[in-house]
Order: sequence, then C-alpha cells, then structure tokens
Amino acid sequence: MLTLYHAPTSVCSQKVRVGLSLMRLRYESRMLNLQAGDQFDPAYLRLNPDAVVPTLVDNGLVVVESSLILAYLDRAHHGAQLMPKETKARVRAEHWLLRCLSIHAAINTLSFSTAMRKKILAEQSRAEIDDLAAKFPDPILGLKRKDLILNGLSSPYVGQALVYLRRMLADMQDQLAERPWLAGTTPGIADVALVAYVDRLDRLGFGGLWETEFARVGPWLDTWKVIPAYAEGIAAHVPPGSAEPMRAGGRAHWPELEARWNDPALRRT
Repeated sequence: MLTLYHAPTSVCSQKVRVGLSLMRLRYESRMLNLQAGDQFDPAYLRLNPDAVVPTLVDNGLVVVESSLILAYLDRAHHGAQLMPKETKARVRAEHWLLRCLSIHAAINTLSFSTAMRKKILAEQSRAEIDDLAAKFPDPILGLKRKDLILNGLSSPYVGQALVYLRRMLADMQDQLAERPWLAGTTPGIADVALVAYVDRLDRLGFGGLWETEFARVGPWLDTWKVIPAYAEGIAAHVPPGSAEPMRAGGRAHWPELEARWNDPALRRT
C-alpha cells in the first residue's frame, strides 16, 4: 500500500499527486499542516529528516524528494511508461528531474518573497519568525526563509531564482518547438515534474515571465489544466477562497519583479 505524506498547496506535493493520478495509482493520504508545524513532529522527522513534504512510504520503503518519488513510482508501479525510451530523450528527462532541486528553490523564493510574505508579516512577530527559522534542520534554509520574509524582493536569493527560472523557461520553449509535450505527444515524467512549478507562477500572477519571450509555455500549461490529473493533483487541493488573494498578493509585486526580470544583467547569465 502506498502512503503519501503531503500538504495541500506544497508544489512538490502537487507534482507527486499529479503523477499518482496520471499513473492511476491509489494511495493512503496523510495530510500535513505545514503552517501548524506538522513537518517538525518527531515522528515525521524520522521519516523525513529534512522536515519537508512529500514523503512516500511503499510497504515500509521510505522515498523522499519529489522527483525521486516520481521516478520510483513510474519505475516500480507503472512500467516506466512516463520515462522516454530513447537514450537522448531519457537523459534529458533525467536532467530535468535533477534540475527540479534548483527550480523548486526558485519557486519557493518567489512565493515567500511576494504573496506569502505579507500574510506571514501580518500574523507573526519577529520572534516567531526567528523561532520558525531556527526549527529548520538545514540552518541555511532557515536563514533563507527569514531573509525572504524580512526583505522580500530585495533578498539576494531573488536574483538567483530568476536565473534558474529564465533557464527553465528558455529550455521549455526550445523543447516545445516541435511537440506538445517536453518529450513527445503525451505527457512524460519531465512534464509532470514541472507542471506544479509553472502553475505556482501562474497562480502568483507572474505569467508575464513567459507570455512574450517564451510563448509556448502558456499553451503547455493550459493543456495541463484540462487533464483530470491536474484537477486531482492540484486544483482539488487549493483551499476555497485562497486563489484570488494569492494572485492579488503576487500581482502587487509584479512591476518590481518585471523590472528585475528584464534587467540586461540577468539576460547575460
């Protein structure tokens, strides 16, 4: 029996749920409340010492890291149908899975430096923000979270995030030139791995990152949105009444972010 520890709007949880739906795999759901600190519970830390979601348990085997979970599920329970068979395409897909570590970090950066920042600052004192940062098993990630909350788009992490996202969108644009999906005519493992990240940018109101320069990305996301796996893995878990506040919160920062995005120095990276 597959058991998934996950959170409703965690992008890494979303991409695994999309994969589970696309593979038509049933699982037992263990939903964590990250705002309440469930990820720091000692019992959960024994499964995932990094205090992040998702975590998959398959008959006692614990699998962490969302891209690794996707690859494991596809290989162990789906006949590797999502992984390209041709060597070059398979290597490219595997590279996307590896790149998701930096892509996720970039999405995390833009989420917490914009829409999520306002809510946290309104609800938490400086002492509570410091306490949360101190709970992170990785102290650097704790310092990053605090820096994003306190400094917003002025944080040095934002420039790094935009470098990674420009590379992601440029490579997606190239690979979608002759096909509807990154590896062919049907969604593959790279498409599953990336959809939640692009969707989060869209939900933040940051579609301007790709609308002009990387115009193939928008239709790719639109195609995802009419697939049941998207509804089951992402849309169904968005808390009622939360979508518009997130978009409004992100859009308020768009003029500043757009200026950073179009900075010639970023384009040279």
